[in-house]
Amino acid sequence: MKPLVEAAIVDVCRNTRTLPCRKMVIADLGCSSGPNAVALVSIALETTRNHFLQLQQPPPEVSLLLNDLRYNDFNVVVKSLVVLRQINEPIVVAGVVPGSFYERLLPSGSVHLFCSSNSLHWLSKAPEDLRIKQIPAYDIDENVRHERLPVVAGAYTRQFRKDFTLFLKLRGKELVPDSRMVVSLAGRRSDELVTEITHVWGTTAQVLGVMASECAIDKAKFDSLYIPVYAPSLKELREIIQEEGSLSITEMRVHDPASGMDSTLLTPNKIANCMRAALEPIMVQHFELSGEVMDEFARTAEST
Repeated sequence: MKPLVEAAIVDVCRNTRTLPCRKMVIADLGCSSGPNAVALVSIALETTRNHFLQLQQPPPEVSLLLNDLRYNDFNVVVKSLVVLRQINEPIVVAGVVPGSFYERLLPSGSVHLFCSSNSLHWLSKAPEDLRIKQIPAYDIDENVRHERLPVVAGAYTRQFRKDFTLFLKLRGKELVPDSRMVVSLAGRRSDELVTEITHVWGTTAQVLGVMASECAIDKAKFDSLYIPVYAPSLKELREIIQEEGSLSITEMRVHDPASGMDSTLLTPNKIANCMRAALEPIMVQHFELSGEVMDEFARTAEST
């Protein structure tokens, strides 16, 4: 996302209407809490400083805001922000904004750049249609699973459309006119709705299905697991953005994260650990799993 963030910042800085008071607010939505938490805002800050340095003008005052859900480890985030602020004093003010990005987070017309990396494929909640009708998102029986796939996929699609539309509406209110937003999220290549790839977590569900059939986890709890993740197609995203109307599309790209990567690095062990890292909190909470069972999940995933 680095070149996209840099280009967005340059566009904002060039627009005198966007920065009339020489103050800039940059916010990252879904920042997480690891070493990458300040990565995007750091790029934006550096680009801002370099732009005005080239113009031989003093840079604007910058406020950096990091958002994630309330149970995110903001202690780690704040430590990173303190270091970032010390390096860039006295022009940087930094803070955290706990809460879901499916709700209002900031004042109207206050933000010049929103960033969000690898977050928006997470839904606000699992589709209620499936819960109410008690339709498993992933049935162990392959024939039943394929028969129900149109219903399951449709429920997830409707939930994503509802959530993403709300996200765009809220950010449209919070953004300064002529400002920018740079977003990346997991997606699917095909426009076809009814495919296994509709579920980002299909492989994870397959592994859990094996564990349920072997009684390593509770079968009833497996049937009631609805991981709130959806991978949209490029066409879906474009349609929702255009229909909602708060924002216009400057550029859309499709990137394969495995492109250019040494295939020998994609070992079964690494893939299994990536699945565990992404979804372990949800699985532990839903199944009340211990560390030993999660170890078994990783071993099963590696051999599947």
